[in-house]
Amino acid sequence: MSLSVPVSFEFFPPRTEAGYEKLLEEHAALKAVNPEFFSVTYGAGGSTQERTIQTVIELNQRGVPSAPHLSCIGTTEATVIELLNRYRDAGIRRIVALRGDLPSGMGGTGGDFRYASDLVRFIRAHYSDTFQLEVAAYPEMHPQAPNFDTDIGNFITKAKAGADRAITQYFYNADAYRHFVKQVRQRGCDIDIVPGIMPITNVSSLIRFSDACGADIPRWLRKQLEACGDDSQRITAIGQEVVTILCRELLDSGAPGLHFYTLNRAEPALAILDQLS
Repeated sequence: MSLSVPVSFEFFPPRTEAGYEKLLEEHAALKAVNPEFFSVTYGAGGSTQERTIQTVIELNQRGVPSAPHLSCIGTTEATVIELLNRYRDAGIRRIVALRGDLPSGMGGTGGDFRYASDLVRFIRAHYSDTFQLEVAAYPEMHPQAPNFDTDIGNFITKAKAGADRAITQYFYNADAYRHFVKQVRQRGCDIDIVPGIMPITNVSSLIRFSDACGADIPRWLRKQLEACGDDSQRITAIGQEVVTILCRELLDSGAPGLHFYTLNRAEPALAILDQLS
């Protein structure tokens, strides 16, 4: 199976040895489609930092580049230097630089970097072009942004600070992506903006994730999924069809690649890619 555009996949670091062994199996299955890279998430306040480090270095040694998420939450300049030196020495050449989700009741990041743009600027100043820097984009607006225009401006600031490329929050409305890209281009920013893709396999989890991150589930889709009840096969079938059509529409619109949020499961993404190819 192959596509004419690059694909990449996101994992989260498992908490148990059994989970880690399962992750390696899923990694091997996804590796077969020749992805551009794998990314590994990073818990708020560094709660999974060491697991992220261990996971990303191990995966990077298995033949496909890996990219750790690096969050501003609780991060100091000294810890960033220490961490990036460790990644550089291990052969990591790509970083996903994020502000990170603020823990409940936290008024700031609790570190030396207030915004992702500050982190990107710092990495560029200290490491030049050692790392390719990925940042986040929000086609349906960041949930904490006061308005869409401000959110576009914040994204442009990240790009000008030295980001190479962006990966979006997941969405199910291709028009939102097209509109976001158009607005960014009209402001003179030309970095690639790769759509983030979330396969649909569990309705309650999807609703919970979406409510937390501000991703919209269109009413027509939510109603179809809710009507499935506990019929997991029907949910998976509807989800695969909807997300495959979305991906095809995005690629036809000129999307430069696809980044799958796997939730550490290979099969849903592979099924979509099989349909696309």
